[in-house]
Amino acid sequence: MTHDLIVIGAGPAGMAAATTASELGLKVVLIDEQARAGGQIYRNVGIVDETVKTLLGPDYAAGRALVNRLDRSSVDVRSGALVWDIAQDRTVSLLSAGLSERLRAHHVLIATGAMERPSPVPGWTLPGVMNAGAAQIALKSGPSIPEGKIVLAGTGPLLLLVACQLLAAGAQLEALVETAPRANLALALRALPGALRAPKPLIKGIRMLATLRSSGVAWYKHATDLAIDGDHRARSLKFLHRDKKVVVPADIVLLHHGVVSNTQITRLLRLEHSWSDVQLGWHPLHDGWGASKLDGVWIAGDGAAIDGARAAEASGSIAALGIAHALGRISEADRNDRAKLWKRKLARERAVRPFLDALYRPPRWVGSPPDETLVCRCEEVTAGRIREMARMGCAGPNQTKFFSRCGMGPCQGRLCGITVTQILAEVRDERPQSIGAYRVRAPIKPIPLHSLAAMNVEAQELPIDGDFSE
Repeated sequence: MTHDLIVIGAGPAGMAAATTASELGLKVVLIDEQARAGGQIYRNVGIVDETVKTLLGPDYAAGRALVNRLDRSSVDVRSGALVWDIAQDRTVSLLSAGLSERLRAHHVLIATGAMERPSPVPGWTLPGVMNAGAAQIALKSGPSIPEGKIVLAGTGPLLLLVACQLLAAGAQLEALVETAPRANLALALRALPGALRAPKPLIKGIRMLATLRSSGVAWYKHATDLAIDGDHRARSLKFLHRDKKVVVPADIVLLHHGVVSNTQITRLLRLEHSWSDVQLGWHPLHDGWGASKLDGVWIAGDGAAIDGARAAEASGSIAALGIAHALGRISEADRNDRAKLWKRKLARERAVRPFLDALYRPPRWVGSPPDETLVCRCEEVTAGRIREMARMGCAGPNQTKFFSRCGMGPCQGRLCGITVTQILAEVRDERPQSIGAYRVRAPIKPIPLHSLAAMNVEAQELPIDGDFSE
C-alpha cells in the first residue's frame, strides 16, 4: 500500500494532523510508542474513568475529543511502535511486536512533542528522585501516587499543576520549592499585556496558586543550591532560601525545570536547528505550515517549539492542510481558507508564551551544575569532567563524546545533551548555537538484534525525484 503521509507521534499535534489529513482523503499511518493515542499530555484519556478525569482537570479531559475523532477516522494507527530510524527519502524504520519493518510515504510529519528538561543537581540519581512528569504519568496510568513524604522542586506551570493534582489525590506533599529567580518577575510583567489576549491559562494559573496557598503546604520561592541527600535513596532536599540553609525531609523528590522540544528525529535527519535563548532549548527550523527544508518532511507541535497542547493541535491541523495542498488534494485558496481558524487559535495560544517563558525561565545554575554532579547518567560523566574537556580544547558535544563516552549510553544523549552544550558554552564563553548538539545516529533507541535479522529490508518503493503522480 502506498502511503501519502506518515505521522510520528500521537499527541495532540499528531492526532490532529492525522485525522485532518485523513478527512481530506489522504492515506495516513500514525505511529506512536504508547499503547494508546494521546501522547504524554493526554495519556490514557480514552480509557480512564470520570474520577481520574476530574482529578486531572478539564484540560486533560479535553483530549478525549481528539481521541474520539481519531477513532472515527480511517487512519492506520500503529500503537506500541517505536520509530528507530528515518532516512532522508522518508523511509521510516519501526519496531512493533518485536519485529522491525520499514514504511515509506510521500510526506512525513514529525510530531514527537516535548520532554522534561534534565535537572542535574547533586543527588539527582538517587532512588526516590524522579521528574515531576513521572508522577503525573502514574496518575494517568494507575491511578497511583508516590508513597511517603513528597517534595516538588523546580519551576514551571507543570510543577504547580502536579502539586495540585497530587494534593487532590491525597498525596503527602511536604513542600513546594520553586527555583525561578526573582528577576524573572520583572521580565514577565513586560509580557503581561500580550498574555491578556489568552486569559484562560492565566485564570487557571491563579486558581492553582490559590489552591496551593490554601493547602498549608510549605512553599519556598527563589531557592538556590539544591541538593538531595541520602545514602541508598533520597532522604531530604536541602537548599538556600533567603540566604538560609533549609533541609526538608523527603522520601520522594520530584524535579522539574520546564520542558524542551524532543529533537532526536529532526537531528537524525540533519535538519537545521536554532538555539532559543528564551526557552533554553533547540528548535528545528520550519516555515509557517510546518515544512522543513528537507523535501516532504514536516514538523508540528511542541517538537517544533514549546507552545502547549492547544497550540500543538492547531499546528498539526495547519501542517496537514499544507501537506494536502503539496499533494494536490486541495487548492492554495482552499488551504488558506481552511487554515484561518486554526491560525487564529494558534496565535491566541501563543500569546501567553512570552509571559510564561519569562516567569518560569530556569535559573542559570540548572545548566551549570557543580563539578561533582553527574551529567551523563548512562556513562557516569560529571560536570567537572566536561569542563575539563572544554579547557583541553573540546569545541562541541561530539568531541566530548569521543573523549569520555558522554552521550553514548542507551538514551543517546537525550538527557545530557542540553546540559553538555550549556556547560561547554559557559567554559568557552560562546553561545550554545556555536557549540552545537550531539550528532544523532540510528538506532535512536535500543532495539533487539533479532528484530533486524527478521526485517524485510524491501521498503515500499516510491519515486524519489519529486514526481508523485502515480
